[in-house]
Parts: sequence; structure tokens; C-alpha cells
Amino acid sequence: MFPRPAPGHRLATAAVALGLLCSLNTSAWAGARNPAGATPDSPSHGHPRVTRVPSAAGSATPLAGYAIRSTAEVGDSATAVSSPGYPAKGWYPAGPRSTVLAALLADGVYDDPFVSTNLQKIPKSPFQVPWWYRSDFTVTDPSHRTYLDFSGVISAADVYVNGHRVATTDEVTGAYTHHELDVTSLVTSGTNTVAFRVQPNNPNKNLTMGWLDWLQPPPDQNMGIVRDVLVRRGGPVALRDAHVVTKLAVPSLATADLTVKAEARNDSDTPVTAEVSGTVAGVTLTRSVELAAHQTRTVTFTSADTPGLHLVSPKVWWPAGMGGQPLYDLDLTASVAGTASDTAHESFGIRDVRAPLDSDGARQYSINGRRLLIKGGGWSPDEFLRWDRTYVEERLKYALDLGLNAIRLEGHIEPDEFFGLADRLGVLTLPGWECCDKWEGQTNPGESGEKWTAADYSVAQASMAAEAARLRDHPSVISFLIGSDAAPDAKIEKNYLDALNAADWAVPVVPAASAKSAPQLGGSGMKMTGPYDWVPPGYWYAKREGGATGFNSETSAGPDIPTLDTLRRMMTPAELDTLWKNPDAKQYHRSPSATFGTLKIYDAALTGRYGAPKSLTDYVRKAQLAQYENVRAQYEAYGRNQTDVSKPSTGVVYWMFNSGWTSLHWQLMDRYLDQGGAYFGAKKANEPLHVQYSYDDRSVVVVGNRPAPASRLTVRATIFNPDGTQKYDQTVSGVSVGGDGARTTALTLPASVSGLSSTYLARLTLTDADGREVSRNVYWLSTKSDTLDWAKTDWYYTPTTSYADLTGLSSMAQVPVTATASTTEADGTSTTTVTVRNAGTGKTPALLTDVHLVDANGKPVLPVRWSDNQVSLWPGESATLTATYRTADLHGSLAQVRVSGWNAVERTVPAALPEPSVPLSSR
Repeated sequence: MFPRPAPGHRLATAAVALGLLCSLNTSAWAGARNPAGATPDSPSHGHPRVTRVPSAAGSATPLAGYAIRSTAEVGDSATAVSSPGYPAKGWYPAGPRSTVLAALLADGVYDDPFVSTNLQKIPKSPFQVPWWYRSDFTVTDPSHRTYLDFSGVISAADVYVNGHRVATTDEVTGAYTHHELDVTSLVTSGTNTVAFRVQPNNPNKNLTMGWLDWLQPPPDQNMGIVRDVLVRRGGPVALRDAHVVTKLAVPSLATADLTVKAEARNDSDTPVTAEVSGTVAGVTLTRSVELAAHQTRTVTFTSADTPGLHLVSPKVWWPAGMGGQPLYDLDLTASVAGTASDTAHESFGIRDVRAPLDSDGARQYSINGRRLLIKGGGWSPDEFLRWDRTYVEERLKYALDLGLNAIRLEGHIEPDEFFGLADRLGVLTLPGWECCDKWEGQTNPGESGEKWTAADYSVAQASMAAEAARLRDHPSVISFLIGSDAAPDAKIEKNYLDALNAADWAVPVVPAASAKSAPQLGGSGMKMTGPYDWVPPGYWYAKREGGATGFNSETSAGPDIPTLDTLRRMMTPAELDTLWKNPDAKQYHRSPSATFGTLKIYDAALTGRYGAPKSLTDYVRKAQLAQYENVRAQYEAYGRNQTDVSKPSTGVVYWMFNSGWTSLHWQLMDRYLDQGGAYFGAKKANEPLHVQYSYDDRSVVVVGNRPAPASRLTVRATIFNPDGTQKYDQTVSGVSVGGDGARTTALTLPASVSGLSSTYLARLTLTDADGREVSRNVYWLSTKSDTLDWAKTDWYYTPTTSYADLTGLSSMAQVPVTATASTTEADGTSTTTVTVRNAGTGKTPALLTDVHLVDANGKPVLPVRWSDNQVSLWPGESATLTATYRTADLHGSLAQVRVSGWNAVERTVPAALPEPSVPLSSR
């Protein structure tokens, strides 16, 4: 979906629609891998596929790809380069959405940038001059009107069609601004050429995208074209800005009123009468509109003039876990003299989102009248902005698997398909502008972004208008954050709000992700108090700094060391040796920031709590244990405190959900979608019905994360020394808990237990009325607490002056864990069922037993979704786990499962398909 130009602005051949009031494109999901209407030819080196553009009214066909080349290597004129038949010999092929470096990587110019320091070896100089993007398209009927419709140019571009410049870099600038160029007079029958001369990007100078301290930035700074360029066809009247404003009756949800709007624009030199007709939610719409030459009029349908738009018993959209995700469709056609001139289609959902500030000044979201705790993660796109729909969908499904309900996009706002996927999956999204570069250059003097020029105000407002129009119909979008670390000043805020209001923006606008205020909107209701580096699990229970009170927009204990499989893919043996031996070493795969350049704080905690690592394998296993307990505690603390009377928690965004490259920090899963302690700690904390331990007051609490209440539950808490000797046991029956985040305290563990070692284990179980175990949670704890020096809290962490003693875990004897596994397959999806059992004859439990699905070569099969994992088993206990994955990801291999853990003897067993049955008649 793309926005429209400003109302009343004539689309002259060389004009750009950088209008401040924007609207939606008529096609949803433009740019899918095989978009309707596009029939590209076969690509060849330097000669991308020619896009065949149909003449059908309302068609919007994305260019299939480009040939690209540095202007330093092209001596020909712009007229020549942008003319049909130009021999683009030696040019690089690029996809329809591609940065310069993404194209060069695809063409094998540079080695895999995710491995070792290969990224550092790519020179920057080739990307400090403009690059040409050139593409051909064919039409058979030039009498129809033709437009170029696009956004996503980084950082700016001159645009040419068939040898003529139709827009300049002053007009086409900014990653998010939308542009529509009427090129009808230039298009001929047969082959036509469009060329972009794309300028270099500098996120401190341009309102585009930057990476700050997330990862080592790409040498090209993402210069290129990262969204589809559409070729639109139509008749004299264009339909733009089609959208639906919904008003749901809350709390009854019994009715909803729809308002349908669209712009009818006469692009001809003579007056016309257009018939605008269509359907929405099964309701027929029709309206006759008289338009003078080059006039634009808004066509509006309301329940006052179209009674059917007052819906009774509407299908209401809910986040996953709270209800279904039904979507409605709007289809419109503008006809002139009985002939279709243009069409528009939008999908939308009906829901009500509110986010007032509570009595403590924290932002409290509710949807459809039901309050909810935002449990989210910070989203990162691919470092080179390569769009892969399947990869994105898998990550969103991982979010649901983790029990999360929201994703925050700080800048790097993804293409339309991302939000379409979020709509269908029920994942809430919190898009907004990014911090610390040009976007906050006017209001955040402590960062590197330059002050704004007069032109920047227009670009920012146009960017806001374009994104508001693009995102407003997506029910998954529940806010827009117009600031991140800083809030906009009065002028910038007014421009943003004017654009949002003009776009009929209906969900809350948040002035900043930090505790900043804006003149009109007031306080943000959010905090950005960190931490971003290691803190102990107990930190999260303190109602201060980053602890579980209010809405923490970005926070975590920093490093998230990947699995050993991933580490060996991304680092050399020498780098891996340094990883576990030298905490002071600069880690290229952590961050370019001096603050986050090493793992010193994290490694000191790992050694102080668990003991010094003895090998790479020992370092990684301790890291997985530490990450499991810390991530679990973060989500559990926010989950427990959400119903507090005083200073409740209202939202938490794990920083970050994923990384755009191979990273050592800020990720719940790694680049390759492998899962370790951080992943399964989050999954455990957010399970639907959950029993948990509180680090602050030793209470054992049941939290109902599902909508329905539960009763007749039984909670059992048992404490063991690491050798499995039981030291305490208490059972409480008749426990009840409400839904939607309610909690019940079942019991409190004693402050001291006779004979307890300095390191000990606490096993919590929750069983239902039928005696079925619905939640099990095992903690490794110490009689010696972690001690925080709150007075020395910095923006990124609070120092720990003494550590909990968890070294006793190293004394746990190795235990045999047996496993049996089998696999079934249907419709391209395989399910492997694994039963793991602690076969030890003593008392020692198998702590954090991990099961990895691997192929015949021992390589992880990814992505995969486990019913549960990293389970702890006492002797004689077993657990049955299931893994679901695409059969094709086995690449013809037989599935196997590799069982390991803190003190389990590692083993790999087959998980073959069952033998096919043989009919009796053939025996």
C-alpha cells in the first residue's frame, strides 16, 4: 500500500508527489514473489527481467528487478542510460528491493558478511558516489495513463524515464516519503526504461535508516531502493487514499460503524462524471462524482447515508491468544462512461485500541476494552534490508511461540507484507521513528544526528503522512512512536500530528519511547532506563530503574551468546578461543559502540556466579543457563506485577527480539533462528498458565496469561541440594487464578532451610483438577544473593558488587538421559516426537536438558517450533516433546535428535519416519 499525492496537486510529467497528505495504493501485498500481473522474462547478468505491464485499469505492477552500476564506472549520459536499448554490459543484477551491497553480495562480489570479520573487509569507497538503478518494462497500450508509484529510496534519487528526468533528488529524498509520477506522455508501446540515480546514504545527514549500536553497520549504509517501484495503469480518473475508519462499541462489541473514504482524481484535461462503486464488509457502495479537469474530490460513505455500514455483531480482531483475527475487505471501482478507470482494494480489521496514562503516569494499553500487558521484543530487519517473506513469517511465529504479543519497530519500518503477516497472525506492532541519528538531530543534541534544515521538516512530515496512510488499516498496528530517545519539539510534533490527523489515524500516538514529553501529547508513559548490559535476575523485581514497573520500551541483560552450532558458523577457531578466554577482547560481533564492544561485564558475572569457564563448550553451556534464568526473570517479573495496585507493570520490550546479523547480544534467537537459553527462558515465563518464583520475596505465584480463569489447581514447591537430596517440600491445593494476567500467591518459600547448600534447586509444579501437570519451573538459586550497587546505576546497567554462588551446580554428577524419537509427515510439515528420560539410578536431576533437531550431518534443522525444551528431569522422570518444521528443511536427510544439557551425557538418536504399512493383499 502506498500513499497518494497532496489533494489538488496535478501530476505533471516531471512532478513528484511529496505531498504531506498521503494515501494508500490500490494494491495490497504489492511485491510478493509472484505478484499478479507481472510476467517477467528470465534474468541474465547485467540484464534484469523485463517487467510486462498489463493495461488493466487499476493494475499496479512492481518492477521485477534492476541492473545497477556505480556512476564512477559509467561515462554515458543520464539520457543514454535511461533510454531503451542501452547496453548495460557488466552491470550487476539486483532484485526489485535491493540495496547496492545486497546486490553485490548476491552476485558473489564479497564473502559472507555474517562470518568472522568479512564485513569489515568490504571497502566503503565504492558507496560514496551515486549508483544507477536501471529497469525496463513493456506496455502494449500507451493510451492508458501510466504512473510510477514508490517509496523506499535511500537516501535520494534523480528519476528518469525514457531519457527524460522526471524528478530530482530535492524531490525524491527520504526512505519513507511516497512519490507518484505521471509519466503517461513519455510511455510508448513496447519497451520503456526507468532509471534512478541513487545518492549515497548517511543516516546522520539524511532522514533514512541507521543502525547505531545494534550491529556493525553495512559499508553502503543501505543505499538503494528497498521497496517496490510500481507501474500503475488506469483511465482518466484515479482512485487513491482508499481506507476505512472503524468505530467499535466498547465494551459491548455489539456494533461497529464504518466510514469509507477515497480520493477520486481527474487526471484528464476535461470534466468527467465518475461512478465510484464497490463493496465493503458485504455492503454495496455507489456514488456519482462530478470532477472538473484535474480536480480531486473526497468520496465518503457513512452509516448515515449507507445504513449497512452500521454493523451488528461485527467480527472483532484480537491479538493472538485473546480471540480470532478476522479481516474485512474494501473493493472500489471508479468508472467513466461505463468503463473501469481505476480500482482500489484494502483489507482492514475492526478493533478498538486505547492507551491512557495510569495514576503513576505509565501507558496502559487495552484492546477491545480488555487491558493487556504489552510483552514484546525489538525488531531488527536483515542488515542489508533484504526482504524474505518466509524468514519474516518464521520470526513472527517464533514471537507467538514465545508467548509475546507485540513487536516494536524503532525505525527500519518493514514493507507492507510484514504488517499483513502481523494482521493474520495476531501480532501487535509498535512502529516509530528511530533514535540518535538525523531523525532526532534537532532534539537530541547528545547524539550524532545533524540539525534539521528547512527542507528536513517537509521530508519528515511527508514521511509521517506516507507511513500513516500505509499503516492505518492494519489492525496489528496499535500506536506510532513519533520519538524514540527524544521527543519532538513543538514544530516537529505539530507537523507529525497534522499528517496523522489528515490520514484519519485512529490509534494512540506516543511522543517518545523514553520518559520524555511533547507539548501537545504530554508525557510518553514509557521509560527507557535500561539495562542494556548484564544485571542479575533479581534486578527485574525492583520497582525502580528498569525493574518491573511501568512500560519499559527497550531493556534486557545485554549479551545473548548463541548456541555452539551457530558460534562455529559465524566465528573462526581463533575468534572462538578469544571469546571464552579473554573478557577484555573487542568482540566484532557485539557492537561498534565502545560501551558494548566487549563482554567484560557479562563474563565477570558468568565467572563470579558459575565459576570460570574451562573450555568453549563450558563457556557456552554456562551462558545458556545464565540467559535462561535472566530472560525468564525479566518476563516473569513484569508478568507478576501487571495487576499490582501500586506502580504496576504495563509493558516490556525485550531489547532485542532478534538481530539483523550474527550477533553476540540483544537477541532471543540468533540469525539462523536457532534457539538457546534466552529463547526457552522467555517461552517458559510466558506460558499460558504459569507457576513462578519471585526473587524479591520468595513467593510462589500462579499467573494466568490466558483469557480463561482456572480453578482447583495444585501447587507444589520442592527444594533440593544439587545432588538431588530433598530439603523442603510443600503442597497447596485448591488454588484459583483469573485470566488476562491475574495472579495468585500460593505460598512463600522459607528464608532458610536446614542443611541447604549454598547452591540449591527449587522445583515448582502446577497441576490441574485432573492431576495433569500444566506448568513446571525449575530454578537454580543461592543462599547468597546478588548485590546491586544502585547508587552507581548508569544508563546501560547497574553494577553488581557481589554475586550469588551458583558454583555448586558444577558438582552435579553427569546423568544418563535416554531418548526415543519418531517422525510423521503430512503436507510438507514434519512433526518429530521425542521422549526424554532421566535414566539415572541416584538422586541427581538432569538440569536444563536440551533437545536439538539435527540432520544426518549433525546440522540443526531450522526453523523449528518445540512444544517445550530445556526441561529438568529427576531420576525416573520423563517428558514428551514435539518439534514441528518444514520437511524440506531436512534436505532429504533423516531427522535425528541430539540430547544434551547441563549435566546430561550427550547423545544423538534417530527420529525416522515409521515404516509404511504393507497391505495384506501384497504380502
